[in-house]
Amino acid sequence: MTRSGAFWGVAGRALFGVRARLRWVHLVLGGALLMPFWLVGTVVVGPVVGADGVFSESPALQFGAYAVALPLAATAAALFPLTRPLSVSVARALTGVPAERFAEGPARSRAARVRTSAWFTLHAGLGALVSGASLALPPFAVSLMLVPFFPGLRDSLRLSGHQAWQLALLPVAGIGMLLALAACSAAAGALLARRAPLLLGPTPADRLAAAERRATELAERNRLARELHDSVGHALSAVTLQAGAARKVLDTDVEFVREALAAIEETARRTVGELDSVLGLLRQDDDAGGPPVTTGPALDALDGLLSRSGVPVALNVDGELAAVPATVSREAYRIVQEGLSNALRHAGRSPVSLWITVHGKKVEVTMENPLPDRAPVERPGGGRGVRGITERAALLGGRAEAGPDGAVWRLSARLPLDGRR
Repeated sequence: MTRSGAFWGVAGRALFGVRARLRWVHLVLGGALLMPFWLVGTVVVGPVVGADGVFSESPALQFGAYAVALPLAATAAALFPLTRPLSVSVARALTGVPAERFAEGPARSRAARVRTSAWFTLHAGLGALVSGASLALPPFAVSLMLVPFFPGLRDSLRLSGHQAWQLALLPVAGIGMLLALAACSAAAGALLARRAPLLLGPTPADRLAAAERRATELAERNRLARELHDSVGHALSAVTLQAGAARKVLDTDVEFVREALAAIEETARRTVGELDSVLGLLRQDDDAGGPPVTTGPALDALDGLLSRSGVPVALNVDGELAAVPATVSREAYRIVQEGLSNALRHAGRSPVSLWITVHGKKVEVTMENPLPDRAPVERPGGGRGVRGITERAALLGGRAEAGPDGAVWRLSARLPLDGRR
């Protein structure tokens, strides 16, 4: 293809392609939106210019009503928050602008309403001009193109006195008018497409609100991930250890195998209940208002957790566990549960020492187990348990840490009873 052919191909698509046609439809819709305000403008301007009626052909009436309609449209758009989502829906479908560049939801802030008002006014104002030209210009242009072939049209267009060469140029003038109309429509559509992300895109307040929503969703996902990791992960570790120990003595110690199977059954039963509680969080009705409902076992269920943990645990309690608030008690239970899971994974059936101290305005949890002879194998994606313990403590205003201390692995957490540091 030659350069000239490529140029005319690009020009043809710019003026008459699918995108240009969709943008023309978008402009016509804008003209239709301005029509009610224009009619109000004719009522206001008509008596001033002495027009015969609302649909008078007086240019003073037409453009005077247009001048009155624009501020009316701007005011109406600013007063209704739903103007933005409606404008976004139409612009997204017809302007060719990517959907992610538009804002979501009604215009709540003052800046968003001002931008929406500016967009609505620009859309309706340009749309009215293009719509009016699209109605008036094509019939006139076609008439000019037909004048050389239909002499009767010369009288109606008052062209009877023109010479033949002048009449021969009229079709060229008609085609030029249609091309000019297409060019103006394409230019107006391109202008709206360039301004759409600025006027209908998210404001700083919208971006902040979206970031807060994402942070809330992420926090909820992390909370559910911690619940599943601590409850199901611990149960699987205990079941794996019990099953492995039973397999090794299957032929020599039937009583131990029976006890191991009973422990596996009890662990599975309790885990199903905990899993139901965690899945219940997913079905929680956030529209009911108030904070999320706290579910799951707490420190009062600690004896059952220790008995089926699969490792010998020496428990030392100082203070009243019943005095620990429900939320703090539940998080402390999960911390102990995750500590036992870590001990099972890395130290096998080595004994664990657990101290829980309730005094003043805090509860302290400390766990120790001997370090294994060999360094534990790093698992892909491992480390979530310790990170989850740290997050749980931080959410309550406390702190937690875990790591080797001499010959033992120590986990310690301090949780304020009132949720403050």
